[in-house]
Amino acid sequence: MSIQEHVNTVKETIAAAARAAGRDPGEITLCAATKVQTDDTIRQAIAAGIAVCGENRVQELTAHLAAGAYAGAQVHFIGHLQTNKVKQVVGKAALIHSVDSQRLLQAIDSQAGKLGLVQDILLEVNIAGEESKGGCTPQEAEELAALAEGMDHVRLRGLMAIPPVSPEPGANRPFFAAMRQLFVDIKGKMAHNQDDMDCLSMGMSGDYADAIAEGSTLVRVGTALFGPRPPMTKQ
Repeated sequence: MSIQEHVNTVKETIAAAARAAGRDPGEITLCAATKVQTDDTIRQAIAAGIAVCGENRVQELTAHLAAGAYAGAQVHFIGHLQTNKVKQVVGKAALIHSVDSQRLLQAIDSQAGKLGLVQDILLEVNIAGEESKGGCTPQEAEELAALAEGMDHVRLRGLMAIPPVSPEPGANRPFFAAMRQLFVDIKGKMAHNQDDMDCLSMGMSGDYADAIAEGSTLVRVGTALFGPRPPMTKQ
């Protein structure tokens, strides 16, 4: 199948999942996870109707930006972000999905302040408490949300999660449901920016329909759009 056919299939699946949940398909944003993809492949995806690209690695983000590969689409940063690479991402990514510590949050706020802009962010939550994954605890997410609300140069847009890998269909729905409830709880405690909290980023190639059923507003899809990833090169 061509990239155009893959994009069409994923969009049709998103729409069907939304309608089955009684939701408007227009509420769901498709973010193409472009990790290890070439400039040309990214351009093909955008030409096929992709409006948001999500990058995992700072080095790839920088290279694709320099090549103009994202022209015609937004770019989000969806991977782990080290504080020493914040300067390369703030102001370049429309949305940073992976904020999981006070140190990173403060670094983003500081860099955005130097640039005179407001950086949109999501808090990454390790909803299953997996030791092998990044992300903050639900309690820490509440604390970080309160801290972000008082900052001048970050805007908290919502939450992101990557639940455990499971071969069983529907196995992650409890984690998605827990994320939806946490999203509602945190948004309800925001004194000033409740209207800004509009993004719940969860669901990938293997489970995005389940994520939509449980309230996701943004799904990050790579393999279902591009096929199996080629081998990664060292940074």
